[in-house]
Amino acid sequence: MEKTDQPLIIFDGVCNLCEYSVKFIVKNDRQARFKFVSAQSDRGKELQRLHGVDIFKDGSVILLKNDQVYVKSDAVVEIAKDLEGLWRFLHVFKFIPKPVRDLVYSIISKNRYRWFGRKNQCLLSDKNIKDRFL
Repeated sequence: MEKTDQPLIIFDGVCNLCEYSVKFIVKNDRQARFKFVSAQSDRGKELQRLHGVDIFKDGSVILLKNDQVYVKSDAVVEIAKDLEGLWRFLHVFKFIPKPVRDLVYSIISKNRYRWFGRKNQCLLSDKNIKDRFL
């Protein structure tokens, strides 16, 4: 397993909800703890293969942190823990049983294109945050 120096979020680069989520994380992570990579990029595909995960099977957001792999709702609550402001308190959802959290996550993930739309390619190209993307 490849060592990750900073927490790394693998996200669905063509999903509008995922793009919004990445922008939200960047805005609430002023210390730039997280790095990002699109699942559809060569690097994103390589990381998924190395860590034995698949964005379409394991959820639209995958977190690699401290040599651990977090998928589905575990990824979301672990990301929330490192956000600034009141958002970090979303980590309390960790106490909801995992099957319940993952059910809600899976419903949203499964319907993300229908509910929020998709694009042909990843459009996150803000010059101010470009260094946070692999």
